[in-house]
Amino acid sequence: MYFKIKLLIVWIFFHYFSNAQLPSGFTVLNNQIPDLEVELRYSTSKNFMGRQVKGYYSDIAIGSIALAKQLKKAQAELKPMGFGIKIFDAYRPQTAVNDFIKWSEIPNDTISKKEYYPNLKKNTLFDLGFISKKSGHSRGSTVDLTLIYLGEDKKGKELDMGSSWDFFGDISNYDFPKISEMQKLNRKLLRDVMISNGFIPYEKEWWHFTLINEPFPNTYYDFSIITP
Repeated sequence: MYFKIKLLIVWIFFHYFSNAQLPSGFTVLNNQIPDLEVELRYSTSKNFMGRQVKGYYSDIAIGSIALAKQLKKAQAELKPMGFGIKIFDAYRPQTAVNDFIKWSEIPNDTISKKEYYPNLKKNTLFDLGFISKKSGHSRGSTVDLTLIYLGEDKKGKELDMGSSWDFFGDISNYDFPKISEMQKLNRKLLRDVMISNGFIPYEKEWWHFTLINEPFPNTYYDFSIITP
């Protein structure tokens, strides 16, 4: 009897998620932008929590249709230069943000401290602006990204930006002075292309951009990231 109930629960789970639809105005970015690379870090353990974040159940990038349109333009601008876009995060469910909050309240859960916030206490990350209890990502038009090489000799390799994505520290500030000239130029290229295609940068994180004319500026969504 127990086995039958378990099978029923599994069937309901997969039936529900296989038929799940994105809200109106949203799309899968992977399907809209040629040569886009996606590494959705929060769907893995490769992030500041050191585990998969709740709400991230697939390695696909979701965002507003308006976001996809402008990212496609940015990608087209970069391609003749031999570069492309790699996305680390796009739409973020409020469930994931709530998971961040709960994680911050567990003092001893510091498995990724050395890699992501070696010089900070985890309970200060919200006050310092590295994590927010309401994230622009949840509105569907904010994206974390970097640049990659498209040429065969370095295809897929990330440009050196001076710090890794989601590293919590001053070195991640766009105008941090103690990085190399090449790293500064790489950051500037990313920033210039994103601004020219309708995005606003976030000064504390070189990788973080929000669409100026975002279509849902007052709505924080909470649907899970799954393969539609």
